[in-house]
Amino acid sequence: MMRPIRVGLAMILLMTITVLTIVTAQQEDQQPPPPMLPVEEVGMCSRTFFSALVQLIPCRAAVAPFSPIPPTESCCSAVVTLGRPCLCLLANGPPLSGIDRSMALQLPQRCFANFPPCDVIN
Repeated sequence: MMRPIRVGLAMILLMTITVLTIVTAQQEDQQPPPPMLPVEEVGMCSRTFFSALVQLIPCRAAVAPFSPIPPTESCCSAVVTLGRPCLCLLANGPPLSGIDRSMALQLPQRCFANFPPCDVIN
């Protein structure tokens, strides 16, 4: 008779631990990124690192290592739409495979965007 109660309690404990783990993971995902840029620039970018990166997919060919391809109109539109704070957040983020960071940093100039280049923090 005691065995079903123990199994039931064990299941409740396991479910509670699972829910707490999920909630904690979700809360950690909602934390702001560590400030790699001045706080005012990080705060001005309303996107996450990955959503900003996705918006710049049209620029992939223009920032591939040794690429002679100029940025397309859709790439330049994305650069202007994101703006300097989001681009600087990306420029100071983790290295990305298949992307030449120095070419990516030239996108605002190559797209005739009306903002200064990003300061890269090592």
